[in-house]
Amino acid sequence: MKNNVSLSDSGWNLQSSYTQISDKLISELKPDAVTNPSTVIVNNELAKKLGLNLKGMSKKDLSNLFSGNTLPHGSKPFAQAYAGHQFGQFTILGDGRAHIVGEQVTPDGEIFDIQYKGSGRTPYSRGGDGKAALGPMLREYLISEAMYHLGIPTTRSLAVVETGEKVYREVPLKGSILTRVASSHIRIGTFQFLAAHKDYDGMQALLDFSIKRHFRNINFSKNVAIEFIQSVMQKQIKLIVDWMRVGFIHGVMNTDNSTISGETIDYGPCAFMDSYDAKTVFSSIDTQGRYSFANQPSIIHWNLVRLAECLLPLIDKNEKKSIEIAQNTLNDFSSLFKDEWLQMMRKKIGIEDQSDEDEELINNLVKWMQSKNPDFTNTFCNLMNYEHANDEVFEDNDFDTWKKNWKKRVKSKEYLKTMININPVLIPRNYLVEEALNEAETNNKLDKFNDLNRAISSPYQLKNVHIKYLMTPNKTNIPYKTFCGT
Repeated sequence: MKNNVSLSDSGWNLQSSYTQISDKLISELKPDAVTNPSTVIVNNELAKKLGLNLKGMSKKDLSNLFSGNTLPHGSKPFAQAYAGHQFGQFTILGDGRAHIVGEQVTPDGEIFDIQYKGSGRTPYSRGGDGKAALGPMLREYLISEAMYHLGIPTTRSLAVVETGEKVYREVPLKGSILTRVASSHIRIGTFQFLAAHKDYDGMQALLDFSIKRHFRNINFSKNVAIEFIQSVMQKQIKLIVDWMRVGFIHGVMNTDNSTISGETIDYGPCAFMDSYDAKTVFSSIDTQGRYSFANQPSIIHWNLVRLAECLLPLIDKNEKKSIEIAQNTLNDFSSLFKDEWLQMMRKKIGIEDQSDEDEELINNLVKWMQSKNPDFTNTFCNLMNYEHANDEVFEDNDFDTWKKNWKKRVKSKEYLKTMININPVLIPRNYLVEEALNEAETNNKLDKFNDLNRAISSPYQLKNVHIKYLMTPNKTNIPYKTFCGT
């Protein structure tokens, strides 16, 4: 079919409402021009959702579009300013290698930020080159799509292009730009930035904007700032419980990587857990285990406290009263999280109703997993009687005893319907991700990447899935480590 769709008629419908909040939050500038861009992958399913017709565009036009060499009509590119606690230390930050080109308004009236990542230096680059390498951008594409198909709130990836340039890390690497789509890029760190500058007019404007964008159900007759904190807390609790449902470890839960929308953002040192261990850490720089699998709930609570600190002047004019109100709100976190986690774990083992005995049953399973380190995903596949999950570790007396107690609780075979809808049969296994990325970077081949990308699009289905995506990986003494990709 002849390519005949131009950039102007490909469906772009951009606005730039975020730029109206505060001049402190943005720096307007265009992405760097690149020499010889080429398209690696385009997410046409996501493009259609955004109201874009990209299939009819030429490869050259697509490459120029997603490299930032040409920009869609209505774009007003800028880099965001924000702050963040990185591994507990407060820092003024910002988009050091990213440009938001605008907010796409879809045919359904939804609004999504369109951001180029790896698109050049900004005022927030802090000595960095503003560029990105192909491997980390393909990793973000793959893992964010996996999260989407797992039903977990996430940013998504619209395209990856090579720039035709080299970026220099330990060795020269292929330069790349990823187009990221998010319901917004407002972070807890965005509020921290304005608080650090004591800009409470800007804070009020950001709060109003955030509510209009994400929380239109908030009752303005009540304390709006507290209602906002409660709403963000609910979204974050659901998000972290979802991560733990599938064994996902984010790796860098800094406040600048916690969105108020409750979407997963920033797929650097992240991975899915194979052998269960609550202390699992994947980030190469997290030597203290701050962002381990088990610590994710306490870290998000810590981040929410930082958000509340920013909003204290908007909660009540009396500082002491404001602190008391905020503390009372955040004190609900533990019980709310526990309830949500127990509800999720009940469903993972096929229980729809509630019983006082469930917590002990669930905790006994978790204790057994911690002691025996079985494959996390295949533990639940084993309970669903899937043949590929007959690992030797499950031939265990303690596990048999637990299963007998579990069977008494679930009673009927209806439990399988509940389990099938919540337990994935496949995740993007770490060794398969590395194989796919290495082939793409080293051999310019996307066969393994595309195969894995197709497989993760149906994570709850066994039909027509190659056994390699299902089997428990061979254990190794070398811990799996991931890196931030900067």
